[in-house]
Amino acid sequence: MKADFRIVLDACVLANFSVCDVLLRLAETPRQHLPLWSPEILAEVKRVHTDYLNWPEALAASFQSEVRRAFPEATIEGYEALVSSMTNDAGDRHVLAAAVRAGADAIVTFNLRHFPTSACEPYDMLVLHPDTYLLTLYEMETLRWCSDWLK
Repeated sequence: MKADFRIVLDACVLANFSVCDVLLRLAETPRQHLPLWSPEILAEVKRVHTDYLNWPEALAASFQSEVRRAFPEATIEGYEALVSSMTNDAGDRHVLAAAVRAGADAIVTFNLRHFPTSACEPYDMLVLHPDTYLLTLYEMETLRWCSDWLK
């Protein structure tokens, strides 16, 4: 494992196939991060795929099966009791609760407004747009490469 940065991928990120593909490829060996999600996040992804993006049921089920198979360590459980104590957007309280339960380092989401600083700061939780997260990874890798090259 190259990195053990634990990130919760929100449903809006996992449902966006292009962004999801990049982030999950970066989670393969040599791993840049450990992706995390809850069953509730995956259920939301399936609803988006079938109800809004009109994926055939078989394709949505295959996606679900494959991400679970490829990343068995990604599933967060036991967060449900924390949901009611979260103060972010009601529709995404389960995401913050899962991140807190998992000891995640960050949540990667397009819905930054659903995770205000006032709700995340007590848990020392970073909330990052996928673009920001990917640029940060790029910068870190560039610095690592330069450091190795200068040795």
